[in-house]
Amino acid sequence: MIVGTRGSMLATVQTEYIIKELSKITDEKIETQIIKTMGDKITTSQLYNMDSRGLFTKELDRAVLDEEVDFAVHSLKDVPTDLNDDLIIAAVPVRESPHEVLVSKKTWDELSPGSRLGTSSLRREAFCNYHQKNFKLEPIRGNIETRIRKVMEGECDATLMAEAGLIRLGLTEHIKERFSLTYLTPPAGQGALAVITRKDSSKRDIIEKLNHYISFQEVLAEKTVLKKLGVGCQWPLGAIARENEGKLDLNAVLLNKEGKILSQINLNGSIKEAKELGEKAANQMEDYM
Repeated sequence: MIVGTRGSMLATVQTEYIIKELSKITDEKIETQIIKTMGDKITTSQLYNMDSRGLFTKELDRAVLDEEVDFAVHSLKDVPTDLNDDLIIAAVPVRESPHEVLVSKKTWDELSPGSRLGTSSLRREAFCNYHQKNFKLEPIRGNIETRIRKVMEGECDATLMAEAGLIRLGLTEHIKERFSLTYLTPPAGQGALAVITRKDSSKRDIIEKLNHYISFQEVLAEKTVLKKLGVGCQWPLGAIARENEGKLDLNAVLLNKEGKILSQINLNGSIKEAKELGEKAANQMEDYM
């Protein structure tokens, strides 16, 4: 089997994890093919100022469609909701932490008004404004290691990141603070991986054995909110679903750039009805778009 992946350290680590888990299921040899995506080539723009759908996944998915590789490994939050009809998310392995964290030499409360916070996320910008932090928000791009270095070397005072990436790279010593899922609600799918293959792939049955049902249902609810609303990172939208004793708790929050909450939905339902829960949340939010 051949797996397609981006060349970043995080993408490589995530792919190695999938290969390791697959090796417990099959004796097939698995080779890795590095594919550069448009998101890797663009390093200066704010993501919400461009059409970012598939920015980090499109070239990988094309390689799967063209059968250059058998499957691809993505950070699920990067996967567009309008996936090609010939492709399928065959597995979502056990989800890592979906929390947001602060990388800084100072705590959140120690960061004074005017502090330079690096972010290219409209959602994070909106939450900073909602919490009236009055930071000087500056664009920051690059891989995790680059963004940490920019903070540690003083190019900016702080940045916000996904905890999952720092855990996977063994860089948790740089976490100054971890936020609750309601204080800084993450984007749909954060912390989860998506293993994508062709629907007609002969390897699909093997890959599907990696799927973790609870993780899959959580991100299904979250991604359904995005799909139903038809939004990407051009809107400050957070969505998080967590399993709780066979039930699914879904929280979705829509803000404007200035930090005003336009709509906040909290729903609870059967984990089997994750998609329906996401649709219900989106239906209640769409009047505020």
